[in-house]
Amino acid sequence: MIKINIEELLKENGKSKYWLRQKMNITSRNLNKIIRGETNSISFKYIEEFCYYLNCTPGDLITIEKDRP
Repeated sequence: MIKINIEELLKENGKSKYWLRQKMNITSRNLNKIIRGETNSISFKYIEEFCYYLNCTPGDLITIEKDRP
């Protein structure tokens, strides 16, 4: 299972989802869908912007968790 670490990175940077939405010009609904893993794809544009604004690398942003049997 792929996990997007946006909320953790926001916390580390002392920023809010509202701040990120304003910077990236993304809707609350779309950002929350990405955070909850309810999307099938994320554009490279968004990955690049997440990394820029959250001061991270794609490896920090995306982790893979093993599914439980």
